[in-house]
Amino acid sequence: MASVTIAAVKKRFGEVEVLHGVDIEIADGSFAVLVGPSGCGKSTLLRMLAGLEQISDGEIRIGERRVNDVPPKQRDIAMVFQNYALYPHMTVRENMAFALMLAKLDAAAIEAKVGRAAEILGLKDLLQRYPRQLSGGQRQRVAMGRAIVRDPQVFLFDEPLSNLDAKLRVAMRTEIKELHQRLRTTSIYVTHDQIEAMTMGDLVVVMKDGRVEQSGSPLELYDRPANLFVAGFIGSPAMNFLPGTLRRAAGDASVELADGSRVAAPLGSGGIDGQPVVFGTRPEHLALGDGGIAVQVAVVEPTGADTFVACRHQGNELSVVFHERHAFAPGSTIHLMPDLKRAHLFDAGTGRRLAA
Repeated sequence: MASVTIAAVKKRFGEVEVLHGVDIEIADGSFAVLVGPSGCGKSTLLRMLAGLEQISDGEIRIGERRVNDVPPKQRDIAMVFQNYALYPHMTVRENMAFALMLAKLDAAAIEAKVGRAAEILGLKDLLQRYPRQLSGGQRQRVAMGRAIVRDPQVFLFDEPLSNLDAKLRVAMRTEIKELHQRLRTTSIYVTHDQIEAMTMGDLVVVMKDGRVEQSGSPLELYDRPANLFVAGFIGSPAMNFLPGTLRRAAGDASVELADGSRVAAPLGSGGIDGQPVVFGTRPEHLALGDGGIAVQVAVVEPTGADTFVACRHQGNELSVVFHERHAFAPGSTIHLMPDLKRAHLFDAGTGRRLAA
């Protein structure tokens, strides 16, 4: 196992720079998730870690070893791809053993490593099958088995679950997390799905346009987003945003909304009087009240455990998640009280969270 250090890494394709000085420190034995929208540079960064793309500037270290110019096969990493990349003419056993055969390990060592990986992943009864005889989830387990047998310092996962259906993705998330807890091998996982990122990662790195917007534990990003992008990207349903103007008088702080109404500013928020701001509150942190924010109900969606309500306020969309059951009439007006301990205030110009 080894730590991974990404220091001031840049990537250019011709004149176009797609990574702009990325800095990430991944501790030995941790599970790091790179998450962001398509085109943010996360897969390019993973390919640079693997040695499949050249580094334009900066440095990547695996443990204490600088690997900028080290060929992929000498980096002691194993990669699990989105499309499984299994050899169709080989059995499961042969697919898992192939890299070990190339490394000229003896037959007994190969059999032991393949057997151990098959035991861990529940593949013992499938070793004689071919990829075409397997389900998507089974093929993904074989791809992971092929990585495990190499006993690498670092696992790299490139959106490995994107080809699976929703139910199987949830099951495979659990399997990969359990696998990491068992092996404790440093793992770096790329996804565009923030639910995968939140449920799997010890460290979550949110990227946008080739830059790191914020990194930290899942709950750090959820509770203390650094800016509007992270706040809107992390959490499902997404955080609600209401534009307004910060008003400070006699020690009190409030946000004046578009309709002239006011809501108390989040506790511990910064900013100056008259500053254009965005008030942010998560759907699950709103409650019915006599005062607060007056909104018009658009759609009510009962899910059984919760009631999801889509609302509007002066042209802005709001989502609310109630744990109780409600039957609001579309077009009716309800009043919502935000939890000020969990709400956020952002600068309208920079998008940065305003903390005192």
